[in-house]
Amino acid sequence: MRFAKLKTSGNRTTAVITARTFVPWVFRKNRERVHFWGSHMGTTSVVPERQRHTSALASEVRPSAAEAAPDTQRTGMAEAMPLCSVLFATVVCAVLWLSGCRLDMHTQPRYNPLDESSFFGDDKSARPVVAGTVARGQLRTNELLYTGKVNGQFADQFPFPITRDDLQRGKERYNIYCTPCHGQGGEGHGMIVQRGFSPPPSYHIERLRKAPAGHYFDVMTNGFGKMYSYASRIAPEDRWRITAYIRALQLSQWATLEDVPESERRQLQEKAQ
Repeated sequence: MRFAKLKTSGNRTTAVITARTFVPWVFRKNRERVHFWGSHMGTTSVVPERQRHTSALASEVRPSAAEAAPDTQRTGMAEAMPLCSVLFATVVCAVLWLSGCRLDMHTQPRYNPLDESSFFGDDKSARPVVAGTVARGQLRTNELLYTGKVNGQFADQFPFPITRDDLQRGKERYNIYCTPCHGQGGEGHGMIVQRGFSPPPSYHIERLRKAPAGHYFDVMTNGFGKMYSYASRIAPEDRWRITAYIRALQLSQWATLEDVPESERRQLQEKAQ
């Protein structure tokens, strides 16, 4: 009895596997594997009674020596058929999967910052904020805090009490952002000016000493002359702290004896004598 029979249809020959020969062949292969590993591991194989009976049945239906070579070739053909089917199914699935991939997220039609756009009339891809809209957390109903004005006029007051810590913070921010042009004392002789930049006015001239506090806040927010806006660099609260420190610089140069506390005024008079 052979493992597979050849069936001819026209010019095509196929191997047909029969159940009567396939089952004994499977048990025979299992017996050969057990014998192989047992001999190599130094152990003897224990074959169950049912498997020995099936193996004996398989030995009865084994092909003769004359038929062994042709049957081996046919058996190889039968074993190759499932493998080819698996490979074919794998290729089909891969093709279908790749055809479903798209690169829209990688090649999306987007603009880089400041790119030109022909879609809008002004040729700008970045659009301004829609009028009447307010971003979350940016309602800013406190006019004095965010504009330095009260009823549209510059205010000469601060939106919160100024403490020593506020002055220290204002001095720190002033030294970072203002000293390159205005100098540490506010005279307008910063390092950039010493290297050829046009000097800003001194904080100690009469016009700026009489300017309201809201004026300094507005200049830092919107810029003035050659000075650009610092609104994106300095928070509104820190702009007011810098304004308070500018006031302290002005007071240090134009203070009178009456501005000194009574407890310290006597010490100054004694030292002057």
